[in-house]
Amino acid sequence: MSASQARGAAPSAALARNSIGTPHIVFFVVAAAAPLASVVGASPAAFAFGNGAGVPGVYLMAGLLYLVFSVGFTAMSRSAGSAGGFYTYIAKGLGRPAGVAAALVALLTYKMIQLAVYALFGIFVSGALAGLGINMPWWLPTLAIIGLIWLCGARNIAFSGRLLGICMLAEIAILFALDVGILMRGGGPEGITLTSFAPQTVFVPGLGAALVFVVGSFMGFEATAIFSEEAKRPERTIPRATFIAVALIAGFYAFSTWSITQYYGPETAQAAALEGLETFFFVAAADVLGPWSVTTIEILLIVSLFASALSFHNTINRYFFALGREGLLPRSLGSVHDRHGSPHLAGRAQSLIAAALLAAAVVSGLDPYAVVFSWTSAIAVIGILSVQILVSIAIIAWFRRNPAGLGAWTRVAAPVLSVLGLGTGLALVIFNLPLLAGTDSPIIWSFPWLVLAVGLLGATYAAYLRTHRPALYAALGALTEA
Repeated sequence: MSASQARGAAPSAALARNSIGTPHIVFFVVAAAAPLASVVGASPAAFAFGNGAGVPGVYLMAGLLYLVFSVGFTAMSRSAGSAGGFYTYIAKGLGRPAGVAAALVALLTYKMIQLAVYALFGIFVSGALAGLGINMPWWLPTLAIIGLIWLCGARNIAFSGRLLGICMLAEIAILFALDVGILMRGGGPEGITLTSFAPQTVFVPGLGAALVFVVGSFMGFEATAIFSEEAKRPERTIPRATFIAVALIAGFYAFSTWSITQYYGPETAQAAALEGLETFFFVAAADVLGPWSVTTIEILLIVSLFASALSFHNTINRYFFALGREGLLPRSLGSVHDRHGSPHLAGRAQSLIAAALLAAAVVSGLDPYAVVFSWTSAIAVIGILSVQILVSIAIIAWFRRNPAGLGAWTRVAAPVLSVLGLGTGLALVIFNLPLLAGTDSPIIWSFPWLVLAVGLLGATYAAYLRTHRPALYAALGALTEA
């Protein structure tokens, strides 16, 4: 019995195969990380509330952890790479109930980070227009960008890849210009030093708090596996894109934060960040590059958030598509556009959900930054770390049954180190939730339980399917096994 017969449905149309190569996928991952927004917007908080001059070292630590994670992740991609992303990995490694649980947590995670990016976009655009004498509520540009991204996401995936590439290069160019300018001036009051990478600078009180802000910068590199069905030669493209993307994010973010540390000096960088989180990079840019750079960075910050939102939109589209194809969501979501080969119905559905959540936030009078952005970001970081831990465990379980001639480092050691590292990161994030969420409200301490509850809901739904719809349950994952 075929998978489609087991589910009593005709086979779904396929995504547009051989549409994208390594550069496109790298663009998706790095654009989701939003280089300019992450460095200019998030890293000052890591400096101020974390380990100060040791922040560049934390970026390298996080990058090393995700490179180790990628060893097993890319090895298993040959068997589990699909539009279902982490869902497919966990379903194959730990079974269908765990896979469905992870799928719901992943959807929660990506919808939350999507809302966070949308809210931040609206805040920045509204602020920029206010400077021109135009008063506009933050939700209006947010609603407009949801519609624009919906249209972009409905096109062939290569279109989004090219657009994201242009945005990413612009972001990196202005940051790189600032970095080089600082170094050409010989740094700041303390000259140029490498103390930011010294153990005695990195491993100090505040390391956990810094990690809270740094981990979020790596969110989205799952896209390398999610786009495997549309990639050219995925057996080579996916591993290549994964390692390049992680190395690029870690290396560039470490370099940029190290450069700004040189501008202020390792001894005073933390105090400077505390004095002005919003102006930490802008003061340096105006001094080193000139006043023009401040306006340029402000504009590119908006571009950065647009690119990040588009990348996450495409990621969520493929989750909806995969779960619709599996029968876990309405089957219509598992169809593709006749011309573009894109999951356009999935894109429309999740865009409408984002608009509805936005409307709920506006009607409730929630503060766009203190609540919508900060709280959704906190939930997203908890969710993604939880799913990544499950993926690492699933990799160990999968290769125990299917060693595939791989060595112990790939099958066991790297995934075990990933579990330990990611588990430590999750504990530190939860312990430092007030910093990440911007408040010590009792509500934020419910976030880990919310993620757990969503996972249990998914596992319970899988148990229901096993009992009441055994044919559908048995076919889960079948479409990704070919």
